[in-house]
Amino acid sequence: MNHSLNEQLQARRAAATPRGVGVMAGFYADRAEGAELWDVEGQRYIDFAGGIAVLNVGHRHPKVVAAISQQLERFTHTCYQVVPYESYVSLAEKLGALTPGSHAKKTALFSTGAEAVENAVKIARAHTGRGGVIAFSGAFHGRSLFAVSLTGKVQPYKAGFGPFPPEIYHAPFPAEGVPLDEVKKAVEHIFKADIESSRVAAIIFEPIQGEGGFNVIQAEAVKWLRELCDEHGIVLIADEVQTGFGRTGKLFAMEHYFEQTGVLPDLMTIAKSLASGMPLSAVTGRAEIMDAPAPGGLGGTYAGNPLAIAAAHAVIDIMREEQLPARGQKLGDQLKARLNARRSDVPQIADVRGLGAMVAVQFNDPATGLPDAAFTKRVQAEAMARKLILLTCGVDYNVVRFLFPLTTSDAVFAEALDILDAALLAAKG
Repeated sequence: MNHSLNEQLQARRAAATPRGVGVMAGFYADRAEGAELWDVEGQRYIDFAGGIAVLNVGHRHPKVVAAISQQLERFTHTCYQVVPYESYVSLAEKLGALTPGSHAKKTALFSTGAEAVENAVKIARAHTGRGGVIAFSGAFHGRSLFAVSLTGKVQPYKAGFGPFPPEIYHAPFPAEGVPLDEVKKAVEHIFKADIESSRVAAIIFEPIQGEGGFNVIQAEAVKWLRELCDEHGIVLIADEVQTGFGRTGKLFAMEHYFEQTGVLPDLMTIAKSLASGMPLSAVTGRAEIMDAPAPGGLGGTYAGNPLAIAAAHAVIDIMREEQLPARGQKLGDQLKARLNARRSDVPQIADVRGLGAMVAVQFNDPATGLPDAAFTKRVQAEAMARKLILLTCGVDYNVVRFLFPLTTSDAVFAEALDILDAALLAAKG
């Protein structure tokens, strides 16, 4: 029997790599451009996954490719902590200027979102001299052991990996539509039953939960968290790993909340689309807090890799020159309108939500109102069969999220929306 190239690679993958590295697609990438991807057999796909929110400027943006190529001609690695380089410093300066708030800020660079999260907690602990951390149900903060402890979703991230580090506590996430008083009571209960407020170093939250289902935090909740942290001397960390770099219609999601409430976080974690697929992350925050760890307390052998930093400088230029946050808002509005127009034909559509281009659709059983993970999986499969790559999320696996490149052309975007329509109707049967 002759097997296709994709099938041959699948067999090799199963034999050579562990099952714990879950892989969604049954085909293998050969090349990509913009919002399009071709597999090793030449089949074309429209990519609405974006490497899980990494490709906001699209696959192989010419300016990113040029920046990496130019850096490649100079040097690839020195370890910044051994021999530093100007591009690290200038990127730190840019992130300090671009993140919301005019206060003095400093930035440390790392390699992954999980590293950024763990180092943000280290910085908060060094600043406060405390150990406790409060996160939220449905949160995703990474897969390393401490970061996954902060993550508020058991399957598949936490199952089988315990015991977890101590003094990490979870409260219900104050998404839009959730009674804020209940969340406040839950946090008060943590302070009464689990850990006194004077021992809590940080509260960490996503402005919009990624894996949790694209749940948007209430503006009033952000204001309350700031007041709570100020009252008890707690560091407030905004995890913008998935929401950053134009995804929500602003460069950073916290800009929305700063405009609405005047609230600023103490620290922000940044990664994913920061460097368009190159491994780079950052913690940017108040200078006096960032300076808490002693020299040598922060860093990493590959932290602030020069090739990744070159890509990040290019991404920042592209965001500004091509006005990608605004374009993301436009495309997100078109997507929401198309999904809402399908509600009468597809009664499983229970909610369409998000900010800017960070859009999700939630599916519930119309008869019971319960989460419909099976229908969600069918939508994803029907889209894939029509060559549109989609991701699911949510604690109940009943949400499809859209992470298309903000550079997606009007023609490709229209094609994708037509495929989505067809997938929704086919899933309904």
